Amino acid sequence: MVSNSELRANARKQLGGNIFATPWLYMLVACLIVSVIEGATSIAVVGLILAGPLEYGLVKVMVKQVKGQELPDFTDLFKGFTEDFAGTLILWLLREVFVFLWSLLFIIPGIIKSYSYALAFYIKNDDVKKEWKTCIDESRALMNGYKWKLFCLDLSFLGWYILGALCFGIGTLFVVPYHRTARANFYEARIAKKS
Repeated sequence: MVSNSELRANARKQLGGNIFATPWLYMLVACLIVSVIEGATSIAVVGLILAGPLEYGLVKVMVKQVKGQELPDFTDLFKGFTEDFAGTLILWLLREVFVFLWSLLFIIPGIIKSYSYALAFYIKNDDVKKEWKTCIDESRALMNGYKWKLFCLDLSFLGWYILGALCFGIGTLFVVPYHRTARANFYEARIAKKS
């Protein structure tokens, strides 16, 4: 499997190489749309209903970007509502419940399980007909032996998030698409190694 530095380099290249390139700004807007909707509805039960389909849509947009397809349409962000609303909702809810229950044993098991389930929505994106349990089981299988690698990839963005926070938080807006694209690259590299 490729190194984390290669995953980050691929993400930068796919985003156009700088934070003002069209693909990077496009992904920034996509992440903002999802964040604003989730933030506005997080107080109510509506937020619980919207989170799964929105996560699915954002994964769809990121994977299209990574695969080098033309810039996805913003309507792709809402495909979770039209392709399999119930499936994406159940997948998100159960993934969160499982991580919460593992976290009750102390924080570390919850963190480990969150990495075990990290690829569930990518798997759902590849085949929307897959049930929630299949997505979670396949994610656990794919992440077996790779949780530490993904954790290190996430940790490598910590400095960028701190630097972005020092810029009154505005800089973190540009880090999120970079980080999410690197995670999508991780999934694609993991699938390529599996086959």
